[in-house]
Amino acid sequence: MLGDKSQTPTRHELLSMVKKHSKLILDTTLDEDETSADVEMDSGFWHDIIDLYFVSSRESRGREDDDLVFFVRKTGLHAQRPSDSAEANSPYFVRRWAPKMDDLVGDNSTIIDWRRSFYLNLIAHTTFSVTVAICSQQVLRQYHASQGKTLSPIYKVLKTVYASPSRVNFHLDSRKEVETIPAYPEICFAVDDFDSTFDAVVLTDTDHCYCVLLNAHDGAAFPRDTKTEQVSSGVSSSDNAAASAGKIKKSKITLFSGFVSYQMVREAYDAGRTGFGSLLSLGHSSGRTDRIYMKGPGGRGEVEVAVSGVLDQSKTELGPHSPIQIPKKGLGIGTMVRTAASVASTAAKNAYAAASSTRPSEEEMLPLKCCLMSISLPWETIAHDLLFKGSPPVNL
Repeated sequence: MLGDKSQTPTRHELLSMVKKHSKLILDTTLDEDETSADVEMDSGFWHDIIDLYFVSSRESRGREDDDLVFFVRKTGLHAQRPSDSAEANSPYFVRRWAPKMDDLVGDNSTIIDWRRSFYLNLIAHTTFSVTVAICSQQVLRQYHASQGKTLSPIYKVLKTVYASPSRVNFHLDSRKEVETIPAYPEICFAVDDFDSTFDAVVLTDTDHCYCVLLNAHDGAAFPRDTKTEQVSSGVSSSDNAAASAGKIKKSKITLFSGFVSYQMVREAYDAGRTGFGSLLSLGHSSGRTDRIYMKGPGGRGEVEVAVSGVLDQSKTELGPHSPIQIPKKGLGIGTMVRTAASVASTAAKNAYAAASSTRPSEEEMLPLKCCLMSISLPWETIAHDLLFKGSPPVNL
């Protein structure tokens, strides 16, 4: 379908082809029968693309990517054939990498949506990171007014996350038990160790905002232009810089950016009920930790956050077998040693001290610990942004 395979295109060249035939990527009303003559809907084209990009290419053979290859079933096919098998009922199936496509799919070739399978693999084999930060409302206003300057947070945590067509459901009221279910066409970026990773992310002032960024910065969506690199290697550095100006590969793409104020988190936390306007909704667990869902700008994407109040432990005496007294029930913390408990107690005192110094005495300030659990986005928007997004990334 791609012509003479004796000269295998590079990933950079293949991705250029993909961009030319991805104009309908955000069209959710696409009728495959009506557009079957178009290359964008030609299964043979996408079969060859996914083969060259993720199976038989030098990059795949070099194991630069994850060794899993994902295949999306044709729309409605998994629903038409009910089965006791979890894989058979899933909208996709997964195989370990093999050097030949036939070894991967076997007799399943006719049930595969090759176009959607390529996009899913492009996402799954790209490297992502999430940044969770505490920023002041004043700094956020200045950032929006400046259009592009670096945002200076009060505190931030950077964490590598992985794209998955499966969703991890954390049970906060049962010692962090989890269950994994298919999420596709949503893509989920889960943080399994959210309780320890974001333990120090505590909102202690009404001016604080909770900010979440998801960036893509390496992997399958950022192929190297090896031919350009080879040509440039024989040119002087000044000429090389001039020749490559305007052709610099994107180093980072922001896929999700959103923030919410302390007051909104506090009101949702206190309400303990679902339906917090269009921005937040709250799922109240039986424990002391609440699950808050924050929608992205324009309703795009969803962030799941475990929120708990940090109690004042200044008068709490910890016994030798006492667990941490902060309300972390359901986060699977377990029994802590005395040293760890003392550290947590000190952190709680500091949070309260910071809150008291900036809060009117007549109104109680409750520090809120916010642990990011997951980010979910539709695959179409992720794929579109990886291919076409031109706006500069958010720098935090």
